[in-house]
Amino acid sequence: MSNPTNPFEAMMAQAQEMVKAMNPAMESFSPKGFESLWPTMPKEFMEMAFGKGLNKDGLDAKTRLLITLAGLTMLGAQSATQMRMTVRHALEAGATKDEIAETIGMMSMFAGIPSMTRAMEYAREVLDGDNKEDETS
Repeated sequence: MSNPTNPFEAMMAQAQEMVKAMNPAMESFSPKGFESLWPTMPKEFMEMAFGKGLNKDGLDAKTRLLITLAGLTMLGAQSATQMRMTVRHALEAGATKDEIAETIGMMSMFAGIPSMTRAMEYAREVLDGDNKEDETS
């Protein structure tokens, strides 16, 4: 942040100072660190929080997470952390790798190829990691 006359840079600098004042440990926080703290919610918790707990006749957690993945792709897959966590949660809720890939692929018509490609790259980080774990087990 080298240009203090840039309003965005000034706002970000001010926000960083406020965060440091409220909680000094947040100075070194990164979203990737959050992923390691809570990589995946248990399926039962997801069902309670996102699935049939809201509406017994409503969407299950897997469907809700696939819709969330589609929405994040539509937004341009701007957050690697959100994308990876949603893929992990969708897998935990019972989604297959093919369903995840199809959900992201469908968004190419609405979000464009760059957004779909970026989302697929984030999903592959999780899916390839799962393959490596499967091969070593």
